Amino acid sequence: MMDASPVKRRRRNAALEQAILGVAWAELLDHGYAGLTLAGVASRAGTSRTVLARRWAGKADLAVAAVQYELDQRPFGSPDLGNLRAELLDYLQRLGGLADVIDLTFSMLLDASFRETYTSPQALRDVLMGGRQNVFATLMARAARRGELNPARLTGTVVPLLNDLMGHYVLLHRTPPDPTLCAAWVDEIFLPLVGAVPNQKV
Repeated sequence: MMDASPVKRRRRNAALEQAILGVAWAELLDHGYAGLTLAGVASRAGTSRTVLARRWAGKADLAVAAVQYELDQRPFGSPDLGNLRAELLDYLQRLGGLADVIDLTFSMLLDASFRETYTSPQALRDVLMGGRQNVFATLMARAARRGELNPARLTGTVVPLLNDLMGHYVLLHRTPPDPTLCAAWVDEIFLPLVGAVPNQKV
């Protein structure tokens, strides 16, 4: 009997890898990073630790790959809604939908063994965001073209503010903030800081 074609082998390998990453994500949700084990993932995925070891150097790399896989399942777009305020509220709603991902990445960074591989939050962010659209930067550029904000006010302190507020809220409460709080962040903090032109609230 002839061996399966390279294309079929690649498809099987891709399907196996997706299955492993889906299981690894489920294990992270169930047990956290501290409770994640290669043996547990292999058993639940119906494969072996040897198969996992051929693909990922260790537990940290497998966990990060699982987070990347989960992010791929939840596309994060930047629809043009006609005004900055509406787009920021939409952005925060979508970001809140990633509360479980945010919570898990925080917990991973708190683990000393994880930090042996990913030594800083920026190192982890660089890997997770590699090749992905910077949605917030897209929103800011679009608003600047509309004349809705002052680009000079988009400083290194101001730009990450909404993301930081979301991250701190999720870290404390392990759930996304309600829309009223998100609107307060936008209306009372961010828009005044960037010199946004007032428009009708939506």
